[in-house]
Amino acid sequence: MSKVQELTTQLAIALPIDAIQSFCQRWQIAELAVFGSILRDDFRADSDVDFLYVLKPNTHWKLMDLIGAEEELTQLLGRKVDLVGKVSIEQSHNWLQKRNILSSAKVIYDDRINQIAEHLHQT
Repeated sequence: MSKVQELTTQLAIALPIDAIQSFCQRWQIAELAVFGSILRDDFRADSDVDFLYVLKPNTHWKLMDLIGAEEELTQLLGRKVDLVGKVSIEQSHNWLQKRNILSSAKVIYDDRINQIAEHLHQT
């Protein structure tokens, strides 16, 4: 089984990949990953979706940008979304949380290779 197929089976819900790709391009996101309950058996109908993002070089968000991006992604998915900067997790003093998030996160968009995880369309 390829890494792509593996990821497909790990997601608790289907994601609108084309819309997420457009979202990432619009918001200057270089990498977007999912983490948390969307990858586990405890994901429920009322669970939020946790995303880890990396901005493109020389891109900076203000608080209102983060709020706007979260609201847009919430609308796309029809459920609450939490956007967390990867750098904030990497710099966290909570080593257990840092290890858990960074080791479990699954990349669904990576602009550096200009490729979306197209396999997710097949779910």
